[in-house]
Amino acid sequence: MVNLDGRVVLLTGASQGIGRATAALLGSAGADLIAHYRGEPGDRDGAEAALADVDFAHKHFVRGDYEDDAAVEQLWQDAVGWRNHIDVLVLNAAMMDPSGGIDDDEESWNAAWQRHLQVNVQAPARLMRAAVRHFRERGGGVIILLSSWVAQRGVTNPQMIAYAASKGAIKAVAQSIARGYAKDNIFTYIIAPGIVRTKMSVDFARLQGGEDSVTQTLAMGEWVPPEEVGELIAFLATGNVRHLTGATLDVNGATYVR
Repeated sequence: MVNLDGRVVLLTGASQGIGRATAALLGSAGADLIAHYRGEPGDRDGAEAALADVDFAHKHFVRGDYEDDAAVEQLWQDAVGWRNHIDVLVLNAAMMDPSGGIDDDEESWNAAWQRHLQVNVQAPARLMRAAVRHFRERGGGVIILLSSWVAQRGVTNPQMIAYAASKGAIKAVAQSIARGYAKDNIFTYIIAPGIVRTKMSVDFARLQGGEDSVTQTLAMGEWVPPEEVGELIAFLATGNVRHLTGATLDVNGATYVR
């Protein structure tokens, strides 16, 4: 079993889906976990439920809306202030909206692209920037980015172009950090899930003809359990696989092999 005793981990988007499953796994592995939530009604409840079995001394909750740059900066400061340092940054929070497609009107196009780029690129890039500066002072650290297979293969639904572009952009940020700061013992890993059993994927499936239609396209005939992604995150959070830095790890049940 992965042992994260004494490692301080900041996990964004800990209220639901992959983040919620990961929060529970990181907590059970002994991490001192900082669980981020956006701040909408019920968001903190999800994060707290995921960590219900974790001792109060080993968990901390921070609020931050990715659509507000000042809130993102404050999120980082609040997180660092808990233990005065962070060892691992897990960037899971993101948004996906079926808008920003070729046939959308100008107003819809502009709004969709602006929001996707703010939430999925600018906000996590801002946190990565803060983390790199922090890690250089401490002699190293780990960044784990949740990307998507659409960053490599594109989307099947052209309404999702803005989402795919944002995931490709933030992946490039993470890879550039991996290459630029490996000598500083800053290790960066990109996880690219396929169809994971989350609300986001269920919503996407409705646009593709329903769950059964999507499942039929998968090599294993099943969706990825969010816990499997969480287990991979916990393993990477140990920092023990140094020479894997910069890698993109596909988690899609052999549906997309490259």
